[in-house]
Amino acid sequence: MNSAPTPRFDVIGLVVSDLAASLAFYRRLGIEFPEGSENRPHVEAALPGGLRLTLDPEATVRSFHPTWRPPTGGGRVGLAFRCAGPEHVDAVYEDLVGAGYHGELKPWDAFWGQRYAVMHDPDGNGVDLYAPLAEATA
Repeated sequence: MNSAPTPRFDVIGLVVSDLAASLAFYRRLGIEFPEGSENRPHVEAALPGGLRLTLDPEATVRSFHPTWRPPTGGGRVGLAFRCAGPEHVDAVYEDLVGAGYHGELKPWDAFWGQRYAVMHDPDGNGVDLYAPLAEATA
């Protein structure tokens, strides 16, 4: 049996086309990036549970991987943010759409028991907003 330690999931990393736009979007969702991050080649923020969200501008990735190109087609990563309740899903969605971000799917009551909506971040990645429709009873 192999006694080597297993790797620990630590980072969610996104390659972004416009760092300032991505920072503004994720800050609106409560992610705290350091002041002045807009001019850095790599930024990261601590997430609940000990994970980190990192943003790397395309130019940074090309500095060590010169042939890298952004994927074409639909987004391949999805992030989800739990809201305080169904009304909060609606309010966050309206706030983001009002700020000019793309709302992919307006809030709806999903058959699996959540109020759900889907946004796109500035690079087209899916960002879900959700909250339970009713608290589970024991």
